[in-house]
Amino acid sequence: MSDAITMSGAKAELLYLDDLRVGQRFTSGEQTLDAEAIKAFAGAFDPQPFHLDEEAAKDTLFGGLAASGWHTMALTMRMIVASVPIAGGVIGGGGEIAWPRPTRPGDTLHVESEIMEVTPSRSRPERGMALLRSETKNQKGEVVQVLNAKLVVPRRV
Repeated sequence: MSDAITMSGAKAELLYLDDLRVGQRFTSGEQTLDAEAIKAFAGAFDPQPFHLDEEAAKDTLFGGLAASGWHTMALTMRMIVASVPIAGGVIGGGGEIAWPRPTRPGDTLHVESEIMEVTPSRSRPERGMALLRSETKNQKGEVVQVLNAKLVVPRRV
């Protein structure tokens, strides 16, 4: 059996569809954002004033500098990959995402994930789907992102 490497560098046993159970939970390590990282990501991928300039952001819906939702998603993906050791990798097959509150400079994020459904494929016996609900939370425990992702997960063969 192979191992996955977590964000802390520790090894975790890889999980197959047969190992997953509804209610199974995973918690990631932490990642802190600063204004420079927020601006750098926004400059490359989401160049809007509320992501790039503190002063301009004051007069927007956010009332101050906020990370792009896609920046929060990218960090979430990194933390999920490190904390949910799926054999074959974390491969998406669709999903839904919501950002109930903005991620701000200085926020320290972590992800809490839970297996909501496990469904073996009828036509592909070597794999199935798992529904993973992941909440990205800041240091205050406030949810800044909710991701419900359908994952393609290999079965033991």
